[in-house]
Amino acid sequence: MTVTVKNRTPLVVPTAARRKAGFKSGQELEVKASGGVITIVRKPSPDEAQDEREVRDPKIQAAIRDGYEEFLAGKTRPIEEFFAARARKRTRPRLSA
Repeated sequence: MTVTVKNRTPLVVPTAARRKAGFKSGQELEVKASGGVITIVRKPSPDEAQDEREVRDPKIQAAIRDGYEEFLAGKTRPIEEFFAARARKRTRPRLSA
């Protein structure tokens, strides 16, 4: 699809393109421009935005929790050391009874 930019009229996104992108009437869209490219994305609802920020992987949750506990305890160290310690924990063999 090709659209011609004119001085006095707004840029119009063709119906077929909106339909293909899944945009519906009344939805809020975010328009971003950078380096000669315009990106249009659907603005997520507050519920969807919360879901995107939520970390579901239990290993990542544990790493975040461990790091936060260390922070609260006043312990700080380079991030490389933190992840190296996490890797060592995973590679330890499990002992069975």
